[in-house]
Amino acid sequence: MKRILTMVLTLAMLTAMGGCTGDPAQPPASAAEPTASEREPVPATPSASGTAGPVESLPAESGPPASTPAADPIAEQVAAMTLEEKVGQLLIAGFYGTEDGDYVDSLIQDYQVGGLIFFGRNVGTAEELVALVNDLRARNGEHIPLFFSLDQEGGTVERMPDEVSPLEDAYTYGQSGSSEVGYSLGQVLAHECAAFGFNLDFAPSLDIWSNPENTVIGTRAFGTTAEAVEAVGPWVAYGLMDGGVIPVVKHFPGHGDTAVDSHVGLPTVSKTVDELMASELIPFRSAIAGREGEGVPAVMVAHILMAAIDPEHPASLSQAVVTGLLREQLGFDGVVFTDDLTMGAIAEHYGLDEAAVLALEAGCDVLLVCHNEGDLALARQAVLDAVASGRLSEERIDQSVYRILSLKGAYGLTNDPVEMPDLQALNQEITALNP
Repeated sequence: MKRILTMVLTLAMLTAMGGCTGDPAQPPASAAEPTASEREPVPATPSASGTAGPVESLPAESGPPASTPAADPIAEQVAAMTLEEKVGQLLIAGFYGTEDGDYVDSLIQDYQVGGLIFFGRNVGTAEELVALVNDLRARNGEHIPLFFSLDQEGGTVERMPDEVSPLEDAYTYGQSGSSEVGYSLGQVLAHECAAFGFNLDFAPSLDIWSNPENTVIGTRAFGTTAEAVEAVGPWVAYGLMDGGVIPVVKHFPGHGDTAVDSHVGLPTVSKTVDELMASELIPFRSAIAGREGEGVPAVMVAHILMAAIDPEHPASLSQAVVTGLLREQLGFDGVVFTDDLTMGAIAEHYGLDEAAVLALEAGCDVLLVCHNEGDLALARQAVLDAVASGRLSEERIDQSVYRILSLKGAYGLTNDPVEMPDLQALNQEITALNP
């Protein structure tokens, strides 16, 4: 109920912060009650002399008033945005340094990106990180609130300042086989993220560490079997959700049975859909189904060639995987993120500009461009050019923007500053969780 109230309030805020003018989209026309002149003619009534007398208007039959469709503030906001503003929402960009600079200022002011992603290169002391996040929030001003995102998994993938105690890796928690442990980990991750102003965490990894030679997943996985990962992994996502932080489960449809690191090359998986359903997709299917009908809100798709499904395109650029498998077969209707489009699996086989367009054609909503200043502008221009040429329709862009703004509204994203966190309390919570 709290999330619904938050969404209502935030939608009103987001509508006011659209940043451009234009005629809002009108709600669909409804079947209004006909006027008196449009009703069936009223037959003449006999007069006292037996001849037809003057026709008198009879009162209309009473009944419930015609219903008016409720306004959709998100649809109105999307309709009022320029194409450039819409495309900006599709992009999450990386930057360099622990202080604001001209490049990140351009990302916010000129491109109005949908979000920023932080890596170790952006994280200094706790005080410096809070100052940086607050400065960027202030610079975003009246624009649509940003996704402040990071990969905070624990273990080998830590993005917190040194003053924050480290978490163990996912595999350690997975050995418990406990949904309670998974949920507690998700709560701690949410508290860590929120403490420093992050509202989106690219976690948990729902990959299965089924290939011992896998070097990119390994102990980032909660286990070596589908059952072990399913028992703990989705509950980490639920803990993040209940802590007010957006989880993005990854790396769909599963990066655990690969020997190639997609950061440097393109891994290939030869399993059929039926084989995936019996193994890799079990944790994802569980997380999408969720608790009491509330599943995870976001999924990251990996740069893996699923040869039996689409022998030409990696999963992140494949309509057969994103739309066919994830959306249609598994029924996922949330926000789909690509993995970083500057990774070797993409850079070595596609140009970034072509990859950006292919990802949207496949059904992805958000494009991650995490490295290499200048690549963000290339991806953005490629999408704008694809719309201008008719390769992508603006309606297709609108679909993704609508999902993105709905997600931001549901989690109450704002541009408000955050206070310096209580590091002692946070560390006590981490210590209590760690085995």
